[in-house]
Amino acid sequence: MLMEERLILISNDDGISVKGIDTLVRIAQPYGKVVVVAPANAQSGKSHSVSLTRPVRFEKIYDSGNLEKYVLYGTPVDCVKSALTKILPRKPDLMLSGINHGSNTAISLIYSGTMGAAIEASFYGIPSIGLSIVTHDLDADFSVVEKTAPALIENVLEYGMPEMVSLNVNYPVCQLSDFNGFKICSQTKSYWYEDFEETVDKYGNQAYYQRGHLVNIEPDNKDCDESAIAENYASIVPVKVDFTDYKMIDKLKKWNL
Repeated sequence: MLMEERLILISNDDGISVKGIDTLVRIAQPYGKVVVVAPANAQSGKSHSVSLTRPVRFEKIYDSGNLEKYVLYGTPVDCVKSALTKILPRKPDLMLSGINHGSNTAISLIYSGTMGAAIEASFYGIPSIGLSIVTHDLDADFSVVEKTAPALIENVLEYGMPEMVSLNVNYPVCQLSDFNGFKICSQTKSYWYEDFEETVDKYGNQAYYQRGHLVNIEPDNKDCDESAIAENYASIVPVKVDFTDYKMIDKLKKWNL
């Protein structure tokens, strides 16, 4: 396929005005026409949330021919659904989500709006990549991503992806000279331990801010994404949609049901 014929969809969960998505647009533009459909504001932690009880609204805010931008008042998955059904002239050849300001390694994957958008696109057979960097700094240095992500995109375009599989890619914070390249990984077995910070709202009611920290339950596993990030690799985890525990099916068949 000629570059001029390729169509690339970009979204995120941090909102349309952040540095990460602007960087991703620059990375993607050499590979085809780019259409950005991104939330109006931050949607972190929205996972696969969709707007069912209120209408979704979007508007075009930029059009230069080979780059269009739409702001959407909804979730990252709303962005993908709206792009595929109302905005794009056809199914895109590639979907990129991010670059997220903050890690989406380990169990954080299931909470991630960034990956929610990528996973949604994978349902339709669209090769999809979610990209994140492990800092919440809004002025994060994306130079390592800009230098190395093109190779990842080129491989996905060349080899494709299975249906309902997407890539969860997380970058460390380091200089290019300290970057060790990509590492194919498993998702770290982990959970978030919540610690709720007590406060009082403007009405005088007791309220809580949800805080927490990631608990890695396999700290000695060198082949998982948390270990890769710690060693200055960008982790690549192929993500499947099917949640079925096939081994458990045979056990359930032995139950007295």
